[in-house]
Amino acid sequence: MISKDEFRRALGRFASGVTVVTARDASGKLHGITVSAFCSVSLEPPLILVCIDKNTDSHYALTQTDSFVVNILREDQQYISDRFASYLPDKFEAVGYNLGINDLPILEDALANLECRRVNSHENGDHTIFVGQIERATINDGKPLIYWQSNYRNLRN
Repeated sequence: MISKDEFRRALGRFASGVTVVTARDASGKLHGITVSAFCSVSLEPPLILVCIDKNTDSHYALTQTDSFVVNILREDQQYISDRFASYLPDKFEAVGYNLGINDLPILEDALANLECRRVNSHENGDHTIFVGQIERATINDGKPLIYWQSNYRNLRN
């Protein structure tokens, strides 16, 4: 088996987009976490997946709800990614958002917002894979924020 460092270095060679997954726990508190482990699963029905670390408050929130939002960030939204990757007590402070389906927070001006209904989850290692069916999508113009080799990047073309 490879080491954690080798694993990180190897997967750092794969460029990914940057998302923020938002949810609301059973008490009504808003949660959000920066996620690069996101991908499409199925066109029919429209399914996506996100992988969330089991040791986060956002993981706890996602286990308590049947809905979540994937916000795909634009190239000028690195500050949002940094904020939701932090341990700040109120990650939503100073970040514009609206409430969507099930009163879930939808980040303003994202490249896309995918409002999802959780259809299942799978625990694997130190993460859980949450599969969601997209119920509503908002799509905006712009270029994506990219993460590659432990740094943010953007498209040049």
